Amino acid sequence: MKKITWTLLVMLSSFYGSGQNQQINDNGGLGKGAHDVFLFGQNQQIIDSLKQELRTAKTGPTQASITNQIALIYRLQNPDSGIYYATQGLKLARKYRSAEEEGASFYTLGFTYTLTGNFPQAIEMLLKAKGIAEKNGFTGRLESIYTNFGSVYLGLKDYPKALYYLKKAFKFNPNGVGPNTIMTRIYTETHQFDLANQCAKIAFNNLTQTPRDLITHYRLLRIFGRLLTAERKFSPALDSLKKSYHLAFGNNDISLSGRAMLDVANVFKTQHQADSAQYYAIQSLLLAQKGRYYQDVIDAGQFLSTWYEPLEPQKALYYSQIASAAKDSLLNANNRTSIQNLFNFDTQERQYEIKQATTAYQNKVKVYALIIGLAVMLLIGLILLRTYRKESSAKMLLQKKNEAIEATLSTLKSTQTQLIQSEKLASLGELTAGIAHEIQNPLNFVNNFAEVSAEMLGEMEEELEKGDTQEAKAIAADLKTNLEKINHHGQRASSIVKGMLEHSRASTGVKELTDLNALADEYLRLAYHGLRAKDNNFNATLETHFDPNLPLVSVIPQDIGRVLLNLINNAFYAVQQRTVETLHATSLQHPPYQPTVTVSTQKTDNHIIIKVQDNGNGIPEAIREKIFQPFFTTKPTGQGTGLGLSLAYDIVTKGHAGAFEVVSIENEGAEFIIRLPLRSSS
Repeated sequence: MKKITWTLLVMLSSFYGSGQNQQINDNGGLGKGAHDVFLFGQNQQIIDSLKQELRTAKTGPTQASITNQIALIYRLQNPDSGIYYATQGLKLARKYRSAEEEGASFYTLGFTYTLTGNFPQAIEMLLKAKGIAEKNGFTGRLESIYTNFGSVYLGLKDYPKALYYLKKAFKFNPNGVGPNTIMTRIYTETHQFDLANQCAKIAFNNLTQTPRDLITHYRLLRIFGRLLTAERKFSPALDSLKKSYHLAFGNNDISLSGRAMLDVANVFKTQHQADSAQYYAIQSLLLAQKGRYYQDVIDAGQFLSTWYEPLEPQKALYYSQIASAAKDSLLNANNRTSIQNLFNFDTQERQYEIKQATTAYQNKVKVYALIIGLAVMLLIGLILLRTYRKESSAKMLLQKKNEAIEATLSTLKSTQTQLIQSEKLASLGELTAGIAHEIQNPLNFVNNFAEVSAEMLGEMEEELEKGDTQEAKAIAADLKTNLEKINHHGQRASSIVKGMLEHSRASTGVKELTDLNALADEYLRLAYHGLRAKDNNFNATLETHFDPNLPLVSVIPQDIGRVLLNLINNAFYAVQQRTVETLHATSLQHPPYQPTVTVSTQKTDNHIIIKVQDNGNGIPEAIREKIFQPFFTTKPTGQGTGLGLSLAYDIVTKGHAGAFEVVSIENEGAEFIIRLPLRSSS
């Protein structure tokens, strides 16, 4: 073990004066009449002075404070008196609602119960003190409370729990004298002597000349005595222990004085000095019995019982009975009575507070009843007036809002109608361009054959004038063939015009048996030629995969035509955009980009499936869920209304009970899939 123990002992021995050594006789024992000194010494004078102050105190909190001070002094020399005055201080603190003194009373009770060995009651009191300190922000007291928790669990030999609370105390003051002193005791009892010396050094370095640290001083002397005993340095150990009980006795700390004497008895027992060991053990027992410190009585009684067992069995039994009686005292009616009195006091105090509160409440009701009544009536009048004004204002505001909503709704309906019509006109314009291209071919044939026929008529007249009837008949046969071709191409133009009219007229809502292959093929060509009419440089590959076994389906042809036209136009727009983007990079591509639009049909067991696919840039995933929303478009301003896919979705899902979905991969293309149920077909 380190030499620090002896060094600290020497320093501690000179920390306070030794003027009271005259109370110790030459043998180190108590002098004649010394047992009565603590009743009439310096502390008793302080108690008498405090009692005089208590009688003249003018305020309740002051009375509680003085009572608690008396309890603090008594706790070391007469625990029963300490508990009595602490309970009285608690009563006064609660009566006058002094949280500070209430916490102090609980703390003193906890400290005193710890000294008597009543650890369960000590824990209960300390918990109450802790609760009051935390609730009211008395953080300065928490260090002492946690230190006393450590002392309680040290007495219970629950070292981990003791260390747990002492660490909490160190958070408030890492160099606290009290926590380090308890830590020194723990490490001594667990034979961790190096750690014990470290904590003792910290405690010593922070000692002051205050009465509180005087108590810590002689407690440290006792601890050093025990440490030196463990080192088998019996002479300095006895010196330290005797100084400890001398200072403790002079300060009327009967409990610590008795414990130090029992430690002295242990030293003499180790040295086989029977008379001295017996003498100090009996002195320790007498002090413990005088102060009614039951745990100290138990320790001294057990020591003497063990000592006399091999020598005088009768005396061993006598001291064993004393220890046993002390154990019973910790659990018997004395403790239960004091606790019950405390609880009775709590009940009476709560009843008193309830009575006081009830009386005050009744007086206030009598005084303020009329004022409250008038205030309520005035408040009701104000509320009614305010309510009436609010209702009138709300009605006017509601009427104005309704008018504004109706005007807005009317405007929205008109705008919606115009936008839908614009969408139809836009698709009609695109279709018209394709139709114009389609009509141009048969018209060219009609014009060409008409001009040739006119020339042939002139030739026929010349041949007839010449009388060459055979040549005239040959020319007439050619004219007949030309007229047939004119008629054929005229019928073709008429059919195209009829289709245009069918598309442009308003939907009747009547379903007709329709060849979807022919409808899809017609709108694919018309849409392509319409785009070519606008942009001669645009080219795309058109692919069709039509199911040859596709039956006629009962649909509204104008509506399905609009759907197909919208999807095909979107597909051409997508491949056209990608064509522009890849125009300058074509030479680097292997193979170069070839815009392609594919239209296909397929019959399944329950549905007719129409697919429009392109190999454009595809639809970004971020906007894929928005494309069927009205007015949503990715085209530049003025090039789209955002209603095409929305109307197409409604036509397929609502008008034909079908399904409409889209599959797209970015930079690879998009595919729109229409599923029409076969139950609509004939």
